[in-house]
Amino acid sequence: MARSKDFPYEETKPGADFLGLDLTGVASGSLATYLAAQIREAILDGSLPIGARLPASRTLGQDLGVSRGVVTEAYRRLADEGHVEGRGRAGTVVVSSPVRPTPAAGGRAASPIAGAETAVFSDLDGADFVDRLRAAPARIDLSPGVPDLTAFPRAAWLRAEREVLTGRSAADLGYGDPRGTAALRTAVARWLARSRGIRVDPAEVLVVAGAAQAFFLLAHVLRDEGVVRIGVEDPGSFGARQQLRRQGADVVSVPVDDDGVRVDALRSSGVGAVMLTPAHQFPTGVVLSGPRRRDLAGWVADGGLVVEDDYDAEHRYDRAPVPALRGTLGEAVAYAGSVSKLLAPALRTGWLLVPPRLHARVLALKRDVDLGNPVLGQLVLAALMESGAMERHLRILRSRHRRRRDAMVAALAERLPEARVQGAAAGLHLVVTLPEGIDDRAVAEEALAGGVKTHPLSLHRQRPGRPGLVLGYAANGAGAVDDGIAVVAEAVRGVLDKT
Repeated sequence: MARSKDFPYEETKPGADFLGLDLTGVASGSLATYLAAQIREAILDGSLPIGARLPASRTLGQDLGVSRGVVTEAYRRLADEGHVEGRGRAGTVVVSSPVRPTPAAGGRAASPIAGAETAVFSDLDGADFVDRLRAAPARIDLSPGVPDLTAFPRAAWLRAEREVLTGRSAADLGYGDPRGTAALRTAVARWLARSRGIRVDPAEVLVVAGAAQAFFLLAHVLRDEGVVRIGVEDPGSFGARQQLRRQGADVVSVPVDDDGVRVDALRSSGVGAVMLTPAHQFPTGVVLSGPRRRDLAGWVADGGLVVEDDYDAEHRYDRAPVPALRGTLGEAVAYAGSVSKLLAPALRTGWLLVPPRLHARVLALKRDVDLGNPVLGQLVLAALMESGAMERHLRILRSRHRRRRDAMVAALAERLPEARVQGAAAGLHLVVTLPEGIDDRAVAEEALAGGVKTHPLSLHRQRPGRPGLVLGYAANGAGAVDDGIAVVAEAVRGVLDKT
């Protein structure tokens, strides 16, 4: 008699000792998504610490009873998000962990100052608004201007740091030149010549603590010159607008259309200076057209000053490079750039070129403010830029960002087909315009309640205009982007139902 009849047993199901994974019941089209989510959660809760090695894709596929391609795709998604990294014979290793936000009561963001529940977008004029927005917890952050921090070239940075520390004398550790180290000013001058078409002597470069300090210095020096009225693009950066106001500037709205800033409106505004983002206008993504550039040259010739915020011009995907205004209009343009979108905001390093008549006063104020940026970080950054590592890093970023951009465009087409997408050819964000009459701040609040952070387009407007959202894609993998857009679409539907 067959003993199996006396001792019945269940058929063995495929499963893995690794994390106790079991794909039973998971739809075949969702296997890679589910597997990536399980590994991501294990990284998040510490079950897979940084440095942990994942099983070989072939081995894990056999254990789970799926093709190797399913595991490879899951690993690729985690690599795109920056959580794992393939190291050849060493296998696939965990290199970073996502951050689990601490949810506030009711899913709403809590004020970091008062600790009380609040609607984040209810008071844009509050002094703590930017802090409140940044501190608002979110499962998926689709804020614009957030780079892919997991892509930071740690190995290249460490190599450059070792070279600096072993190759410099003790004298190099003293107080530095308030203009910035000669090494970094030279590296920046060469970088600008290569990538932005700007020819500048290293002596003209001022190293600053990011573009924010550049605007601070310029606003103070221009105010002392009697230039108090400063034009800003509309729509344009809320943060830049508020910063100028805090320095005592009278901020004047200048409208933007599909060709960039309207120079006719700029002339009629009577301002002495204007802040522009000509290569990739924030937030619309339009490029300042040739005719507008010629009109702007006429305005500059009449005595106007352009402050060029070249914040993300290197991130382009489907179009030719756009020259910097500084490269074509010359010393009538004060030019500000930084590594915040190229490497990481934490470096707090940027550069400023100013007209010769302003150079001495801007330098004097920089010296009074902080005596100059920290020297060691400048030397490491200079070594990174001169070695070619910056260009290599930028090529990697472009490829990764293009995939994430495409994932967001596809998700919007599927989940929010009535929305119009703008600014997709370059940058780190998209603008999505919504049906007339909808309150985009209410949409942003609803999305935040669902764990997804966005910017309402009205945040960056001073004049009335069509509602919309500004959505960053650089900091999230394709899976997170799709999940985030699903929440955004649900928020739009919810607000429309209440309208």
